[in-house]
Amino acid sequence: MKIYAFDFDGTLTTKDTLIELIRFAKGSKGLWGCLLKYSPLLVLMKLHLYSNAKAKEKVFAHCFSGMSVEDFDDICQKFAKEHTQLLRPQGMRKISKAIEEGSKVVIVSASIDRWVKPFFVKTGSGADGCHITVCGTEAEVKEGKLTGRFATANCHGQEKVNRLLQLFPNRKSYRLIAFGDSHGDAQLLDYADEAYYKPFRGKPLNFSCP
Repeated sequence: MKIYAFDFDGTLTTKDTLIELIRFAKGSKGLWGCLLKYSPLLVLMKLHLYSNAKAKEKVFAHCFSGMSVEDFDDICQKFAKEHTQLLRPQGMRKISKAIEEGSKVVIVSASIDRWVKPFFVKTGSGADGCHITVCGTEAEVKEGKLTGRFATANCHGQEKVNRLLQLFPNRKSYRLIAFGDSHGDAQLLDYADEAYYKPFRGKPLNFSCP
């Protein structure tokens, strides 16, 4: 069996979807106000001096804490529907090809799963269908509202491998082909039998297996 594991932001998309979601939900003024407030932490995060998970959680809480989960899901669905141009065509074709050959596809993303899943409901069997599964960071919900905190570990770095193994623990039973574009994907790429760094840009990659 083959399992294809794709990072989302930057690998399958041309932009960071958290930034674009905030712009969509709060407008450019709301986005820049948030980024200005947390710019010191974001700079430290880029320098690897502050936790990626904590910085992202603070930004997420600033924008969405207290929102009903129904309203948030509605925003996520509309965002995906209106932003299909963010998806890299080569990447989506590779997903379709993997599904056609009967392989499993997993989207392993540090982004909140609630806005990643709607991008794939029309691809193959749909998100969390028999061919595509989305593993992302999960947002905490209490009494029907977002708390602003994360309910799971940030799906970044080693956590991507951990989440994949939760789904498919018998590692010897499948060949893993992974795609990523940043240091947050390094462990996943190292763990794979076949790995592609910054794919789906410009000249198509040769995906033939050795």
